[in-house]
Parts: sequence; C-alpha cells; structure tokens
Amino acid sequence: MAKKDKNAHVSETPATQMLRARKVEFTEHPYDYVEHGGTGESARQLGLPEHMVVKTLVMQDQDARPLIVLMHGDCKVSTKNLARQIGAKSVEPCKPEVANRHSGYLVGGTSPFGTRREMPVYIEESILALPRIAINGGRRGFLVQLAPQVCTQLLGAQPVHCALAE
Repeated sequence: MAKKDKNAHVSETPATQMLRARKVEFTEHPYDYVEHGGTGESARQLGLPEHMVVKTLVMQDQDARPLIVLMHGDCKVSTKNLARQIGAKSVEPCKPEVANRHSGYLVGGTSPFGTRREMPVYIEESILALPRIAINGGRRGFLVQLAPQVCTQLLGAQPVHCALAE
C-alpha cells in the first residue's frame, strides 16, 4: 500500500482553492457522509462539539434573491428575526435544486467559500466568539477548520442574531 503524503490534499474544491489563494490557514477533516445526517453526524464522527460545526444555508428573500446564512450546527435560523435585521419582508430556505444552482455545490456539501454566484453572507454573531469553527469544504463528507473571522474578512459576512435552539 502506498504511503500517503501528509501534504497531499484530501480534496481540491472551489472552496479550498479560494482559501489557499488567499493564504488562509485551515485544516482538512474528511468524514463518511451520511444522507440527512447533518452537522450532528459530522460532529460525532470528527469528535467535535456540534456547536462549533457551522452549517451553510442558502436562503432567499421575498424577491427570490439568494443569500447565505452561517449557523451553529445545533441551532435553527429564526427567519423572522433574520428578515427584520437585513431589511427583508421575508426569508425562506431555497429548494435544494435552487440552492445547488446558486452555490455551485450539492446540498450537504455547500461551502460559503468559492460559490458559483456571489451572494450576501450573514453569520450568527455568536459564531465569531468561537476560537475555531468547522465548516463545509466544498463537498459532502469534508469539513475545514479555521478561524471564524475568515468569514467576515473573506466573505464580508455580516453578523446577525437569529439563532434558535434546536
């Protein structure tokens, strides 16, 4: 069996390409993707608290304009609070096929980095208080760990307060 080069990349995705191009420090964390397993499954497999696993949600406003919301894995988005804070009448999740079209990623493997279409990004403000986060690296079964401030610096993510406990 060939020895694995520890410098070999697990997966080159538009997300990891963007992070490397911007010289962002991150670590790669592959896991066995489980359909509908969500952040609970990735957290369990990687031995991480689910609160530090951040999900990337593609949503849309009342005019079907897409946006990304970054939320703790163990929380839900209050779409009412989010809409109020971003000046929208309403916000709802995109249908999976619409989310795939906007992001260029498959649902379950959506990263906020390297999306096909540029979209406004909103981040639950309490995520920014964490020392590190695990977030999708651009394919199913693949998280990257990095400093949460990368989301505001690279993506211009706007802090919002819209978390609801699951």
